[in-house]
Formats: sequence, structure tokens, C-alpha cells
Amino acid sequence: MTDIHTKFDLTGRAALVTGGAGLLGKEFCRTLVEAGAQVAVADINGEAAGCVADSLNAAASKQAATGVQVDVTDPESVRRMFASAVKAFGRLDVLVNSAALDPKFDPEHSGAHTNSFEAYPLESWNQALNVNLTGMFLCCQAAVRPMLDQGKGAIVNICSTYGLVGPDQRIYQRDGKQVQYKPVYYSVTKAGVLGLTRYLATYYAGTEIRANALTPGGVYNHHDEVFLKAYSARTVIGRMAHGDEMNGALLFLASDASSYMTGSNLVVDGGWTAW
Repeated sequence: MTDIHTKFDLTGRAALVTGGAGLLGKEFCRTLVEAGAQVAVADINGEAAGCVADSLNAAASKQAATGVQVDVTDPESVRRMFASAVKAFGRLDVLVNSAALDPKFDPEHSGAHTNSFEAYPLESWNQALNVNLTGMFLCCQAAVRPMLDQGKGAIVNICSTYGLVGPDQRIYQRDGKQVQYKPVYYSVTKAGVLGLTRYLATYYAGTEIRANALTPGGVYNHHDEVFLKAYSARTVIGRMAHGDEMNGALLFLASDASSYMTGSNLVVDGGWTAW
């Protein structure tokens, strides 16, 4: 019987995180490196991915991470990304699909989401489907090839509470300001993430390739007081998540600690969906 610390240990394993330079993505990369894995930090912003990798290497005092530029909607770009990761590490044990178009409501994106459902642009809908679903499909398709060769692998797809329940549009409104909405594509694509996850889990039944979803709640990122108060009032715990509060769940799903778990969805939302 393996002790619990060994179950969480990723020493000798290789991981790839898409959206690795994002708010949660860089936390996931740091967690995986701290658990002993070598990590490919993949992001559409190649320079940002390289900066995250450099920071991780400096903290670890060794070559633990590498940055990779990728457009997850481009099959050839995805192929090159995985080829680069496997060449660098010699294997691929963990894929974390964190890349996504996520409509933010922090100060930097204030007033950005004013399209009602009735007037929502088809171009924006298609772009989101390409990134949030097709991109994840392409990455999973490429990742399972080395995992099949190895006979083992773990896929973690990042979902959202809005893939489980509809958005509470009230928390995005401001008195005296133009009405804003959480866009339709976000709920639809994140619900699709769960369908893809369950499909992968059952398709690879009888193998040691596991696929699970991680569903975070809202993570604080310098939101204004009005939004922070409105969001926090909807959670059981009474606040937004800190940036590092998804890391334990991510490591659980990526490691042997969750070896008897596939096709599942781990919800870390402060109780948002428990009401």
C-alpha cells in the first residue's frame, strides 16, 4: 500500500498546461512543479509562457519548466506543442486544459460585455466555440497518443460553475451604468467541457487513461467592491476564491491520489452551487 504523500508525488512525470500564463494556469503550473513534475507552460502568448517557465525554474533552482506558444484552435500548432513537450521531457503524463475565452468582469474589462442574448454576434459565438471546445478537443486528441504508448495518463479539463448552473446576471449590473451580461457562450462551452470529459473517460474504459473536470468558482482578481460584495453574497463561504485555492484539487486530479476517479467533476466553488 502506497502512503498518501507518495500518491501526490509527481516526480519523474511530465505535464502540459494550456492557458499556462493565465490567472489559474500559472498557479497550476507552479503546483505541478512543486509536486515534482516537469511542466510545459503553453499559452497563446508565447512570451508570457516563457516568463512563467523562467520564474518556475528560478524558484525550483533547476530546469523544471519550458514555455511553449500555441494556438489551440490550430491543429498544426497543437501538434507542434505536444511534439515539443514530448521531445523536451520524453513523455507526457498529465494534460491540464485551462486555455479558454473567459469573459472577465475585473476593472481591466469593465463595460466589455454589453451584448444581450438577442443581439449576440455569431462571430463571437463561433470564436468561443473554437477556443473553449474545439481547442480542448484537439489538445485531448493529441495528448492521448503518448499516453496510450505509455499505458497511463491523466487529463484535467477546467470547467466552471456556469457549466452547471445559469449565470446570475444580477451580479454584473451597476446602477446608472449600461447593462452587462455574462455571455451565452460561456455557459454553453463550459457545459460542453463536462460532456467531453465524460466521453473521454468512458471511451478509454479499461485503460489507465483518466479524464476528470475541475470546476472552479469565481477567483478574486482586483474586482471592484460592488462586484465583490454581490458575488460573495451568493456563496456559502461568503467570499471569492483566492488564486491558490484550486491548486489542491488540481494536484489531486493530476496525481495517483485520484487513481479510482474518472469521468467526474470536482467542484470548488465556495458553495455557490449548493444553495
